[in-house]
Amino acid sequence: MALDWFKKVESSKGLFAVERISLVYNAITTILIVLLYTRMDHPGIMLLERAGIVAITFGLIYLYQKYPCRLSAFIRMIVQMSFLAYWYPDTFEFNRLFPNLDCFFASAEQFLFGCQPSVEFSKLCPDIWFSEPFNLGYFAYYPLIAIVAIYYFVFRFDLFEKASFVIVTSFFLYYLIYIFVPVAGPQFYFPAIGMDNVTACNFLSIGDYFNHNDILLPGPGFEQGLFFELVEASQEVGERPTAAFPSSHVGISTILMIMAWRVNKKLCYGLAPFYVLLCCATVYIQAHYLIDVFAGWISAIGIYILSTWMYKKWFASRYFRLVLNR
Repeated sequence: MALDWFKKVESSKGLFAVERISLVYNAITTILIVLLYTRMDHPGIMLLERAGIVAITFGLIYLYQKYPCRLSAFIRMIVQMSFLAYWYPDTFEFNRLFPNLDCFFASAEQFLFGCQPSVEFSKLCPDIWFSEPFNLGYFAYYPLIAIVAIYYFVFRFDLFEKASFVIVTSFFLYYLIYIFVPVAGPQFYFPAIGMDNVTACNFLSIGDYFNHNDILLPGPGFEQGLFFELVEASQEVGERPTAAFPSSHVGISTILMIMAWRVNKKLCYGLAPFYVLLCCATVYIQAHYLIDVFAGWISAIGIYILSTWMYKKWFASRYFRLVLNR
């Protein structure tokens, strides 16, 4: 049964789990900014942005205390999820200071598969019947997150805080990896070394090249396709040479499938076609190496288990503990 969004609940003066982990990640990256201050382009602005996120967080807590209902609880948690759009490109501000590692990943790809799957896949399937479904799958990434989160809110409100926490914490764990493992992926690395070197299997080390360059390879596929254009537009606006290994698109979507399976198998079956297309699309559009996809699948299991354990052990808020124990 769907819940009443405006049903009053017991007001809680504490932080929700998703707010706590957001503040923890905020603090960790703030410390990194201080340590790397002299090497960063705009550390002062980054610190102010973090202070703004903290201010918004506590402003929403105040709003919730004045109007304690399920909708205001939802707003508190969904705003933290929306901040992920800020935290993702933020990883680039850190990892571009370190030597790029794409040369090792492209070399490993060549050694394992005898080719560059991201190049060969798009060459093998260039027409609209492959391009559009794959781009649809890639574009479905954020709708998948929204669908699973809203399903938990509407139908399993007792688990909504846990679901939000697992999603946001999973992103933060991937983001910490991206900060210290600077891999940009084929769509950035191949233009940096030139396709002639890719063809010759000369995978050059480019050092901190991405500290000053962010040229993005145009995506392959049917260029007049609607979803091709949507993916291209979104990448031009928000993509950075970061976050290639492991693939968070694959990892997070795998976690979403696990979460959907646990509460409604029909929901999981309904999302499955988009999940399969998304996993294929990460390589097809050259956002990731194939080994990034394998790492995404493997890491998803560990990150899901870890984030679930963290919620139960440290982060569950008092209000949702009461809901769970009823």
